[in-house]
Amino acid sequence: MRPADQASYRGVMLIVEELHLLLLRPDGRREASAASYRLFGEVAAVLVDLTLHGRVIVTEGKRSVVQVVSAEPTGHPVLDAVLARLVPLSGKRLQSLVYSTKLDPLDEVIASLAAQGVLVRGERGFFGWGAERTPESDPGPEMLVRSRLAAVIAGTAAPSQSDLTLLAILQGLNAAHPLLRQEAGGLSAGQLRTRIEALTTGSAAGGAVSAAVTSAIAATMMAVMTPVIVATTMT
Repeated sequence: MRPADQASYRGVMLIVEELHLLLLRPDGRREASAASYRLFGEVAAVLVDLTLHGRVIVTEGKRSVVQVVSAEPTGHPVLDAVLARLVPLSGKRLQSLVYSTKLDPLDEVIASLAAQGVLVRGERGFFGWGAERTPESDPGPEMLVRSRLAAVIAGTAAPSQSDLTLLAILQGLNAAHPLLRQEAGGLSAGQLRTRIEALTTGSAAGGAVSAAVTSAIAATMMAVMTPVIVATTMT
């Protein structure tokens, strides 16, 4: 990708949109390593997006709650749709909200990425059943996300809020190593976990993110881990 093309994508996508691309295979199917946990991850990601836009705060601690501090529209269709559904749920625990299908941003994310020309709407599964496939029509945005994460993991670039959130959520879903095997640069699953934990606890970028976003990232990492652990134990 040319530098000019990379610059055109920078700062356009939401964290939840970038996460969706990482959880999606180029053919439009979901990556097997995180398919069952997409809801948890994407709800967590959109809540951090709303935090970055000053619409919600996530309190610290194991019993983190999400509070809507402004219901004013952001102007982004994904965020505004989720924000409207979140207002009546303000004050509820983050751990319960990541289970909420009411907050699932999937339809809005797909519509947004399709409008940007990144995804195209395809056919459904066998005999027309199942989820609609949305293959990538432009791999450029995902390539840019992956190159950013590779540089952050390698320590050659300072992480942004988006990078920290993506890494935290993927690790919480136990999907960081399967989905970022190439970007991990030879690190084992355990080594990558240690690296992500160091980054997300602020040791590598402590002054680069606000306290509110740091709190939200830490809380979302804990929140997405719980349902994943429960689901793994039950299967």
